[in-house]
Amino acid sequence: MTSHEDCAPHEERTQPWRHVAAAVGLLNDKGQPAPTVFAEMTNLAIETGSVNLGQGFPDASGPQIVLDVARQAIADGVNQYAPGPGLADLRLAVAEHQQRFYGLDVDPDSEVLITTGATEALAATLLALTGPGDEVITLEPCYDAYTALIAMAGARQVRVPLTPPTFDLDLDRLEQAFSERTRVILLNNPHNPTGTVIGRAALTRIVELAERFDALIVTDEVYEHLVFDDARHTSIAQIPGASDRSITVSSAGKTFSVTGWKIGWLTAPAHLRQAVQTVKQFLTFTTGAPFQPAVATGLRLPNSDYEQIRCGLQHGRDILHGGLVAAGFDSSPAAASYFCVADGSPLGFDDATELARVMPERCGVVAIPLTAFAAPENAELYRPYLRFAFSKRDAVLQDAAERLERLRG
Repeated sequence: MTSHEDCAPHEERTQPWRHVAAAVGLLNDKGQPAPTVFAEMTNLAIETGSVNLGQGFPDASGPQIVLDVARQAIADGVNQYAPGPGLADLRLAVAEHQQRFYGLDVDPDSEVLITTGATEALAATLLALTGPGDEVITLEPCYDAYTALIAMAGARQVRVPLTPPTFDLDLDRLEQAFSERTRVILLNNPHNPTGTVIGRAALTRIVELAERFDALIVTDEVYEHLVFDDARHTSIAQIPGASDRSITVSSAGKTFSVTGWKIGWLTAPAHLRQAVQTVKQFLTFTTGAPFQPAVATGLRLPNSDYEQIRCGLQHGRDILHGGLVAAGFDSSPAAASYFCVADGSPLGFDDATELARVMPERCGVVAIPLTAFAAPENAELYRPYLRFAFSKRDAVLQDAAERLERLRG
C-alpha cells in the first residue's frame, strides 16, 4: 500500500517551475504565482485608457514588400513544416547579411540556424551549453527572459550592474565576475532596457576575458540596426579572438516591426551550432514557414531602407525624449533600441514603481519601472528610473508627450 508520504500534494511535486518563477520574482509571500509588473501596468493602461509605453513592440507593421512576400508564400502553399535548420534561402540571406554589414564569412549550411524568435535561440543555446555548476554572466538590468532561461538550464546567474545614469559597463567589475566556473557571458548589445551601446573597446576587453577564462560569448543583437546619432554597433564576432567562441543571436521582429512572426536566427561555429540545433529540434523543431521567405527579402533590402527604418525610430525617440524633459524627468536620448530611461526624482518620486502606479491616473501614460529588470540586490541602483517604449506611431508619442506634461501640475 502506498504511504501517505508517497502521495505528496500536487503542488509539492511540481517544484521545477517554482524554481524558475522564483528566479524572476514571480512568487508571492505564500509561494503562489504572482502577476508581473508588466501585466499590472498593462491592466492599468486598459482600466484608465492610458497610452501604454510599457510594452516593447511597434504599433505599425514593417516594410510592405516584406509583408507582401509573406502573404504570397501563404497563397503559394508554403504552410507546412520548414526544414529544422530553416529554409536554405533564409540561411543564405543571414550569411549575406553578416558579410554585408560586418564583413563576416559565415557558412549558411553549417553555421546558421533559424529559430522561433531570438528567445528560442537563447533558450536552446543555454540549454545546450550550460548546466548545474556553470555560471552565466549577464549585464544588469537585463531582459527578464535571461534569468528564467539560466534557471531552466540549472546554471547560476552572475550579474554585473551597468552604472546609472549613463549605464556604462564597469570593466573592472566585469573582470571580477569571471571565475573558473564561468561558462558563458551573455551580452545584449544594443542593450534593452537602457538603450546603451557597448563600444568596440569594451567588447575587446570582454573577448580577452572570455579567452582567459575559456568562456563562450552569447550575444543578443536584436537591436543591431536601431542605433542612433553617432553611435555605432559592432557585432561581437568582429572582434579578433571572438569568432571561435561566440554565438550571435538576432531576429527580424525588431528591425522589420514584425515581432509576432517570431523569426530569429543565430550564427556560430559549426560545432556550437550543431549543439544548439540538437536542443532546438526538441523545442519547436521548426519555425513559421511562410514568414521565412519574407524575412529573407527583408534582410536583402537596400541600405536606404535600413536607414529609413532607423531614422523613423530615431524620430520617435526624439518626440518622446522631448516630452519627458518637458515634463520634468531627467533623461538622455537613448543611443539605440526601442526604449529610453528617465529618472523621476526631479518630479519628487525616488521610487519609480510608485510613480508608475500613479501615472495612469495623473497623466494617462504607462511605463515600466527599471527595477523590473534587476535583481533585488541591485534594485536600489535603479529605483528612480522608468523605461518608456518609443516604438510607436508619431501621433501616439506626441499624445503621450502632451499627457506627460500634466505631471508638472
